[in-house]
Amino acid sequence: MNKTDNEENPGQQEAGSPSGEITPDETKTSFHDLDLPDSLLQAIQDLGFTHCTPIQAEILPEALQGRDAFGRAQTGTGKTAAFLITVITRMLQNPIQGKRKPGTPRVLIIAPTRELVLQISEEARQLIRYSDITLVSIFGGMDYRKQKELLAGKPVDIMVATPGRLLDFSRRRDLYLGRVEMLILDEADRMLDMGFIPDVRKIIHSTPHKDKRQTMLYSATLTAAITRLAASWTKDPLRVEIDPEQVAVDSVEQIVYIVTENDKFALLYNIIVCQNLNRLIIFCNQKDQVNRLAEQLNRYGIQCSVLSGDIPQRMRIERLERFKAGKIRVLVATDVAARGIHIEGMDHVINFRLPHDPEDYIHRIGRTGRAGAVGTAISFADEEDAFYLPGIEDLIERKIDCIQPKDEWLVLPEPPPREKNPRRPRSRKPRNRK
Repeated sequence: MNKTDNEENPGQQEAGSPSGEITPDETKTSFHDLDLPDSLLQAIQDLGFTHCTPIQAEILPEALQGRDAFGRAQTGTGKTAAFLITVITRMLQNPIQGKRKPGTPRVLIIAPTRELVLQISEEARQLIRYSDITLVSIFGGMDYRKQKELLAGKPVDIMVATPGRLLDFSRRRDLYLGRVEMLILDEADRMLDMGFIPDVRKIIHSTPHKDKRQTMLYSATLTAAITRLAASWTKDPLRVEIDPEQVAVDSVEQIVYIVTENDKFALLYNIIVCQNLNRLIIFCNQKDQVNRLAEQLNRYGIQCSVLSGDIPQRMRIERLERFKAGKIRVLVATDVAARGIHIEGMDHVINFRLPHDPEDYIHRIGRTGRAGAVGTAISFADEEDAFYLPGIEDLIERKIDCIQPKDEWLVLPEPPPREKNPRRPRSRKPRNRK
């Protein structure tokens, strides 16, 4: 597997010398300094990483000793790899003796969306490639019977699941959570927003007491409600905070074009064509805006597809995979694509419409410029969207320069002629001749 499919990069790759030799960097923590199992180190090395990201360097030394962790961190910081490395190390250093019943996971990772479950699972598979560790993904929108068969097969080491589907299996006694050794809650704020917390409480009460398990809880924001949940579900946690706005601001060039509503599409078209952009996500606020914009782009010969909440799950997964593989040039999306999705090599995102919530802006532009890479976020501010800029600037604590686009970028060419469907010849019935 290549690292294109990772939700996050496990670590920061060292700069190589011209001869290809690795240049030591004494200012960073090396994965080799953490006494990780050889099979895990080999998988990390295959992915091309040698040193920890800041969050990994802060969390791993204590998490590997069994300490709980709680903090603010979003995708793109290396957070997922931090808890996966902890999980896999524990599995390998403490193998289960004797037999285990199927459907009895040792590690439970809960995430709010199917996309995030898939991203976490894909990264985990790359890290366990040299290990005899079993992984099962459980989420709604897919065949229940097939997932049940997976649970009934080999004993499960790591389970990654959405709350609703996991609770369904638990209620039907297809799985047993009383032997969970490690519990990870990812994007707890989204689970709170989506109304999953009552379900999560029921799931957690099915696991051993917090004194008998290791727990990690991550959230992109730290509200009072999230802090209370962390206090009740963890014990003496290591608290970490990786500022999401700093991640975005430091690694993403932000450009805002002042443009009228009528000139927006012309500007978008010319930016894509003149800069020859590929593997690009364009964000709108509503699904009807997404559909209209995608229709216009396709009309002008720019191959694109849409991603919004009303797209069936199987189709969303298929479109994401095709987009990652470069088979779809442009993805026009609502904020359903603003979190939990990592596509390597995606240098640009465009906000065709600025989000009303400043934090959504952070999540959107965080799709590029990840784990040390440099990206560009282009936003259009028309007569209405300009009102949302001050809130964004307050959140990222910096002024965003607004510029006028080039005059020639506001000229929209005529669309290519539509292909006419050839007229089918009428089928003539033979006459009955007497």
